[in-house]
Amino acid sequence: MPLILGIETSCDETSAAVVDGEADSPNMRSLVILSQDVHRLFGGVVPEIASRAHLVGIGPSVQAALDEADTKLHELDAIAVTHAPGLVGALLVGTSYAKALGLAAGVPVVPVHHMEGHLFATLLEDSNATPPFTALLVSGGHTLIIDVVAWGEYRLLGQTRDDAAGEAFDKVAKLLGLPYPGGRPLEILAETGDPSRFRFARPMVRSNSTAGDADYFDLSFSGLKTAILIAVRDAENAGTIDELRGSIARGFQDAIVDTLVTKVERAVRLYGRSRVVLGGGVACNTELQREMQRRIGVRGVTIHSPPPRLATDNAAMIAAAGLFRFGLGERAPLSLTAQASLPIPGMFSVTTTHDGAASKL
Repeated sequence: MPLILGIETSCDETSAAVVDGEADSPNMRSLVILSQDVHRLFGGVVPEIASRAHLVGIGPSVQAALDEADTKLHELDAIAVTHAPGLVGALLVGTSYAKALGLAAGVPVVPVHHMEGHLFATLLEDSNATPPFTALLVSGGHTLIIDVVAWGEYRLLGQTRDDAAGEAFDKVAKLLGLPYPGGRPLEILAETGDPSRFRFARPMVRSNSTAGDADYFDLSFSGLKTAILIAVRDAENAGTIDELRGSIARGFQDAIVDTLVTKVERAVRLYGRSRVVLGGGVACNTELQREMQRRIGVRGVTIHSPPPRLATDNAAMIAAAGLFRFGLGERAPLSLTAQASLPIPGMFSVTTTHDGAASKL
């Protein structure tokens, strides 16, 4: 079975992992994640600081992952590394290190798309999270709804037209005086709120929408953020912000969750999938998981969510995707470099007619 070292440096986690097995049954032998807490001071990721931290942490992280897996460098079949998308400076640290390490050890390098890694993350601890399935990838930088026909064959159904769901959580958390990253603190605050106090509009969700409409699967969260800003300012001006902070958080979270579940529900119905796989940091949100189960799971559709350490950026998912790409014979040239933005390989868009029929673009 192929033995793969994964390296992930797309944002503010320096991560290395060793995975073996096959594409449908990856086995995680080790996982090391170094999180950069320094960004909390600035309320968001500072790219230059992130890049410098990766330079310091990547060598020890790789060595720790190899040691934990009881693996020597020369025993590897390949090194899988995230080359897109992400912060270019951060990605350059990972790709440069992987190429140098591979060249020195005589081990090939396999380029991996970060979001394809998220598609494989849940599979590392849930053997049933295999295609075909409907995928919802929700992170700080991306929100995608994908019909996964097979590994390497992906229909892009919908995506955010502006802000990602994770970014919206972080920005709203900041408005409410919560620390960065804001997802978990906002979720905790929302538990104290009155769900009937604020009902914010569900963006791009219409009851009369049909599969042929341009907004049937797409998402938008910028207007929702503006609505929260107005609610916060009104509460501050009225001197009621302390008593309403939890209810505003609850209203925001309910709007996000309802929107995401509605869009995924449409995809499940249209393509007849029996599995939904969640990925990305927002996939850890318990209310999102609960609503997915309540509205979609009751129909016999199974909901597969990654554990927290595999939901956020990690090298194990990169190594798992690398197993698949390695099996296809893909190898990176020495000219491999970082890409801030790049489509997932094997991704195609679809047009959907009003009768529900889909065709490739």
